[in-house]
Amino acid sequence: MAGFFGTISTTSCVTDVFYGTDYHSHLGTRRAGMATFDKENGFKRSIHNISNSHFRTKFEHELDEFSGNAGIGIISDTDAQPLLINSHLGRFAISTIGKINNQDDLVTHLLEQKVHLSEFSSGRVNPTELVGLLIVQGKDFVEGIENVYKQIKGSCSILILTEDGIIAARDSWGRTPIILGKRDNAHAIASESSSFFNLGFQTEYFLGPGEIVRVYADHVEQLRKPNEKMQICSFLWVYYGFPTSDYEGRNVEQVRYACGHAMGKSDDAKADIVCGIPDSGIAMAIGYSHTSGVPYQRAITKYTPTWPRSFTPSQQATRDLVAKMKIIHNYAILRGKSILFCDDSIVRGTQLRDNTRCLLEAGAKDVHMRIACPPIMYGCPFTNFTTSKSDMELITRRIIADLEGEEAANNPERIKAYATTDSLEYQRMIRALRDRFALKSLKYTKIEDLIAAIGLPKCKVCTFCFDGANPEE
Repeated sequence: MAGFFGTISTTSCVTDVFYGTDYHSHLGTRRAGMATFDKENGFKRSIHNISNSHFRTKFEHELDEFSGNAGIGIISDTDAQPLLINSHLGRFAISTIGKINNQDDLVTHLLEQKVHLSEFSSGRVNPTELVGLLIVQGKDFVEGIENVYKQIKGSCSILILTEDGIIAARDSWGRTPIILGKRDNAHAIASESSSFFNLGFQTEYFLGPGEIVRVYADHVEQLRKPNEKMQICSFLWVYYGFPTSDYEGRNVEQVRYACGHAMGKSDDAKADIVCGIPDSGIAMAIGYSHTSGVPYQRAITKYTPTWPRSFTPSQQATRDLVAKMKIIHNYAILRGKSILFCDDSIVRGTQLRDNTRCLLEAGAKDVHMRIACPPIMYGCPFTNFTTSKSDMELITRRIIADLEGEEAANNPERIKAYATTDSLEYQRMIRALRDRFALKSLKYTKIEDLIAAIGLPKCKVCTFCFDGANPEE
């Protein structure tokens, strides 16, 4: 995943860009960059590898080298950015968020046009550079960005620092959010509205799908109207989003609470306490507690000073180690108790296996597991949600293979049957998951309850990873 932040002000923007970008650190752990523009000194850009260190420690010693009243920053799990480009559109810095599934085809097409692209040492092309080259084929930025929308398969949101303001363009299907913030002397553009408050910005506007705006310190120009259709990623509320962020006016913490609230109404689990995986499962656990009457307690706590998100490292062994090291169990609370444990999702099942084992080893009598989203049946083709190379890495697909064989685990009709809430196949899969992880009981949030918690029509929310729904087909 990735998150970006940009701001333009009547005064120096450097501090705002630095802290605003840092507030997106939960969205990436590999690459980070900042770029500013000063009319006297031009563009200043810096990129760092943050795999082994936090954003602030990499950039704070360089802040005196940046200047200007406009700047952008990004934290990413993919390519190094922002990139600096000089073209007939002028000089600009560009950052992107998304996933380009037809990148190889686009590269081949550009090479046939005698366009050259730089490569990483691995031989891969930087997708942000590819987007930049598609943009400069247009007669202006709007035509160039629309060229991106027409040619890429996947998703792409764009932030461009120009010599005349900042241009923001949301993915044509709105799969990733862009939020506009305002204060007296400045505007800001961000992936997370939680980056605004401590910098004095107030949320002013949520860009629509495909919408393009040019942002100045004192006003905003709409360059392209939004599309009517939207497919914003539901996983933003389930997992990615910071609790105080809003997307489309729907607060992350409130959506997670509503999922737990709905499940607690009808659940009949006999548990002594409810707890949630920090941080994404806590609101669900509180919501569950409020309607079920089962008391909420912090039976596990995240060690926050040093441990980042656990699923982003490329090696599974590293992901497993980080997942284990960042969570500390409270033996005094767990011992002899029946625990109802709320988690955001189950992807490969490795963290669930380890969490369940640790809870039992810590003295829990038994463990009921409650998940904030429906079972994940498909890998995401639209955002960089996981590092999975195949859908068969998903625990649901492996369970189907165990129950019916490899052919069924790749058969669209059989997968659909298992994805249908409360079908016989669905219930069979849940029982198999429960038994595999030595759980007393296991329940997932129904897709209908998740959509109700988000509060948008289902046709505007992407649920592909749960049910395979794709309006682009």
